[in-house]
Amino acid sequence: MPLRTGAEQLMEIINHPTESTADMVQALRNPNGGGVAVVGNQTSIVGTAHLVDTLLASGIHVTKIFCPEHGFRGTAAAGAHVDNSTDPKTGLPIISLYGKNKKPTPEQMADMDYVIFDLQDVGCRFYTYLSTLHYVMEACAERGIPLIVLDRPNPNGHMLDGPVLDTATCRSFVGMHPVPVVYGMTIGEYAQMINGEGWLANHARCDLTVVPMQGYDRHGFYPLPVPPSPNLRTAQAVALYPSLCFFEGTNCGVGRGTNYPFEWVTYGTDTLDLRSYSVGEENPDLIDLWPLMEMYRRVPQGKFFLKSNFFEKLAGTTELRRQIEAGMDENEIRATWQPWLERFKEIRKKYLIYQ
Repeated sequence: MPLRTGAEQLMEIINHPTESTADMVQALRNPNGGGVAVVGNQTSIVGTAHLVDTLLASGIHVTKIFCPEHGFRGTAAAGAHVDNSTDPKTGLPIISLYGKNKKPTPEQMADMDYVIFDLQDVGCRFYTYLSTLHYVMEACAERGIPLIVLDRPNPNGHMLDGPVLDTATCRSFVGMHPVPVVYGMTIGEYAQMINGEGWLANHARCDLTVVPMQGYDRHGFYPLPVPPSPNLRTAQAVALYPSLCFFEGTNCGVGRGTNYPFEWVTYGTDTLDLRSYSVGEENPDLIDLWPLMEMYRRVPQGKFFLKSNFFEKLAGTTELRRQIEAGMDENEIRATWQPWLERFKEIRKKYLIYQ
């Protein structure tokens, strides 16, 4: 069965409503005095068309766009402030969720009757689209606004590995929940977990509908049709990202500003070229600590980690840095993750849509 994304499935529902979906379609076309907001960016596509354009052409009353880090067209650099703007094609207002506020404000949600969320995740805890999802769910829960999450494949969906985030010491916008670095879930499954585990403020629950995919295999290869962000341009970069993002908390570079971001690591003139590197050659379901430990060995003592605690925020724990500095090997480090990973697996299986 060919893969059909949640966005494609939604358009099928809208264009051919059934008895069970007719009320939702009617509400999207004729909201109760307000409108429909779309949380999207350049990855929010249906075939070759943008989801917003497709919804408008189908009579859906879209009145506002929310955009995450990197902006609506996906051109802003990582961490760069994104301002509110207007979409030149549709004239719709674009509200940045990576500017003055990361959570939609009550004023921004006041005239909304529905919110549709459609962002391409890459399956890594530190990818900030998950945090945007959390805050959108929280804002919807506070105002009783239904949220529709359109599911998309996780290109790293076969991976479940890494330290589980310690929310008491390492919670931040690059990691909000007690999950491992790679968690083996689609963004729709993840949304169900946020809701079901009571991770929203005051343990609130969002009125959540996930539109699932058809034909998705989490162990299959899925080439992303659109780069999810400016520095994840290739399948190799997406595959390396779970292992290389740790370097953002070090004095090494990961190729930003070059033609191959997240495909090599540099420190001064020393380069680790990973453009043809086989990620997880022995076990492709695990993140690869070798690049991190190899560059730590090469860099002069005391010069590797940033003085800030950003490495700890990315790792989700204060232990990984200490373990590397203490000279622990990869197997010894992995062994410390296992009890927490086993607990997470028990939580995770409650929310899986696809086997």
